[in-house]
Amino acid sequence: MDKIQNYVLGKWTSGQGEGVPLINSVNGEIIGNVSTEGLNFAEILHYGRTKGGEKLRKMTFQERGNMLKSLALYLSKRKEQFYEISYKTGATRVDSWIDIEGGFGNLFANASLRKLFPNQSYHVEGDPIDLSRGGRFMAHHILVPKKGVAVHINAFNFPVWGMLEKCAVNWMAGMPAIVKPATSTSYLTEAVVREIIASNILPEGALQLICGSAHNLIDGVESQDVVTFTGSAATGRMLKAHTSIINEAVPFNMEADSLNASILGEDAVPGTPEFDLFISQARSEMTVKAGQKCTAIRRMIVPEKLLDDVQNALGKALDKVSIGNPELKEVRMGSLVSKSQVEEVKNRVSEIAKTASIVYGNFDTLELIGADAKGAFISPMLLREEKPFENLTVHETEAFGPVSTIMPYKNLDEAIELAQMGKGSLVSSIVTNSDEIAKEYVVNAASHHGRILVLNRENAKQSTGHGSPLPLLVHGGPGRAGGGEEMGGVRGIKHYMQRCAIQGSPTTLTEITGIYQPNSAYKEITQHPFQYHWEDIQPGMSLRTHNRTVTDTDIINFANLTWDHFYAHTDITSLDGSIFKKRTAHGYFILAAAAGLFVYPNKGPVAANYGLEECRFLRPIYHNDTVYVRLTCKQKVDRDVASAEHPSGIVKWFVEVFDANNDELVAVATILTMVQKKQEVFVEMTDKKVAECINKLTENSKPSWGILTPQHLLEHLEQGYKIMSGEIQDFEIATPEKILEKVHNSLYNYDKFPKGTKFPTMKKDELEDLIHPDFETAKTKFFEAREQYKTFFKENPEAILKNMVFGELNKYESYLLERKHLNHHFEQFGLL
Repeated sequence: MDKIQNYVLGKWTSGQGEGVPLINSVNGEIIGNVSTEGLNFAEILHYGRTKGGEKLRKMTFQERGNMLKSLALYLSKRKEQFYEISYKTGATRVDSWIDIEGGFGNLFANASLRKLFPNQSYHVEGDPIDLSRGGRFMAHHILVPKKGVAVHINAFNFPVWGMLEKCAVNWMAGMPAIVKPATSTSYLTEAVVREIIASNILPEGALQLICGSAHNLIDGVESQDVVTFTGSAATGRMLKAHTSIINEAVPFNMEADSLNASILGEDAVPGTPEFDLFISQARSEMTVKAGQKCTAIRRMIVPEKLLDDVQNALGKALDKVSIGNPELKEVRMGSLVSKSQVEEVKNRVSEIAKTASIVYGNFDTLELIGADAKGAFISPMLLREEKPFENLTVHETEAFGPVSTIMPYKNLDEAIELAQMGKGSLVSSIVTNSDEIAKEYVVNAASHHGRILVLNRENAKQSTGHGSPLPLLVHGGPGRAGGGEEMGGVRGIKHYMQRCAIQGSPTTLTEITGIYQPNSAYKEITQHPFQYHWEDIQPGMSLRTHNRTVTDTDIINFANLTWDHFYAHTDITSLDGSIFKKRTAHGYFILAAAAGLFVYPNKGPVAANYGLEECRFLRPIYHNDTVYVRLTCKQKVDRDVASAEHPSGIVKWFVEVFDANNDELVAVATILTMVQKKQEVFVEMTDKKVAECINKLTENSKPSWGILTPQHLLEHLEQGYKIMSGEIQDFEIATPEKILEKVHNSLYNYDKFPKGTKFPTMKKDELEDLIHPDFETAKTKFFEAREQYKTFFKENPEAILKNMVFGELNKYESYLLERKHLNHHFEQFGLL
């Protein structure tokens, strides 16, 4: 029998002994056994902190984010194999989509957060704090990765999403993870981890997997570790009270029981879109994942006059839910995760039913499609509690399956009170078309819920629904729900980092934070800062400009140009009682004049003005005042480039405008420029360099990869030049339209062509027939074709020609292709 393995200490390991059998929840067959006997958990923790942690902590946020993006793309290409395994958990295709592709979506979403962090391994938080009147002693906060390991103890219902929604965050923070999925569905987690490890995208030690019992894992946690738990409140409280957690002050995040409530607004009567939305959402939340979601609706709170309408409509909706083998397309609800879970749900329903009535479903009869009683199937169960203020079981007992209870309210205050009686939940929702009702509910109910969805006809088509936690939103809830928070975008990443207040001089803190701090010493430079490429610009690099005197004519002309005729600029007879003493320059004129002083006019690495983040006018500038500007690099922010532009980053420049008469600061602003990165990957293909490389090529030259001979290479390059000169244009573009723009834009990046790249017309693993009689003739024809290409664009500089791979290319793009293409093949034959 197969054993589900653990991945620890850099290898796949089976635990000792027979282990625990894992059961296919649809047909009752044994999938395999799992054991963790014999594993040294203290050694596993240490391995994560050192082997995985050291590499992750040194990576920048940009590197970590790109790592997550690569992993998400890698897993997405292999998703179908995970669907096949997921069916064994009882999940339908839709259920599995939430788990599998929802998990990959967390990787994508967190990868995109790299844009919000500096291009370094740690984060700078908030604004600088001046601690002295002289401005020479200040403070700032930084966040650095904790030097521990994130221990994730997950629930059975989302074996993929549960792992990746947490790991994506700790990896972005620079922390390794040990994942302990629920044993019953760990075989699916193992399958995904196998692919993650095989990809070699993560540094070794960044992920370890424990599939069976965790035994004494928590005994070995230390103060730099973080523990997260998803599961029952009883188990969570036990772990939270563990002596190691308490003695080491280990951050502990818990997501536990949650009796989530959905409220039907009083305006949402039958016949309105909102009533239909409520019924549709209620059915979905009861049956998706067979109700085994921590965010599922357990309590439906509806106006008492609509209780019967909701019961009848929901009953009819549930009648349409087909139950059975989740692999069948016609099945809408699969099984629970195990037979024991079925018994657990039945017991909980029986507890609630001591006061509530079962108005839909039963335990005795169940029509199944393509399945039988060997599977862990159960009917959707709808209960009705007439007296929810007196009978409290419905607010205290969670049946973790396709179970929900409807209950009445007389007014919105009662609805709010009933929602709060759940003592804290992950999510609540209210379905109403009244913004007044929505506001009243949200403001008064928010204290008891981690998230609130307001659903109505306007957002229904785009809404992700009551039960969908999103990576950029906080997931967690107060009280019964555990009192913790996960995800939440940047907030979630900070959970795995240590915040530290740093104090010192502005100059020192500039060096530490990588962000120029006001009053820091300037770094004088030898040329204009706009002449530097992105890599060479450093925070603190500064330029003092020439002076400019502001005249009456300047102010009047600016007013006429912009139509800004504010009295302080145009009517000096109205200045009495104002803060202005003379004709005053427009604030935006000062900003524009500052740009005129600091902008470098010639073409260079600065590609574009990217925007303005902040601007303050500290005191008026009057006519005949003279100003100068101090332009200082404040911060650098990396960026992704996918369009037709060269790789670049964003540079934030701190602009200080001074009164030249007394050096008084009169205005400040932060402007952003897009600055190109250096091109250091490719050798520029000048006539001299091309000739030098081709003349190194001999008939006996051997390629480092591929099967091309030297003459085949020359004839292939000759054909490329004939296409780029327009001699060959009788072909169709081979690249599919949906990806053509992306492929075309790749000419602008600095990535090399992959080794083994094939031109569309070339034979697979077979050489083309030679055209020319010998190598020397081929060389001559190569140079002739290149000269023809150069002449064509000299005579037709605006021409646009087709390329079979990259689509339509202009003169500059043709050169970019030539540079990449020649570099690729010259490197192939060792000519560079």
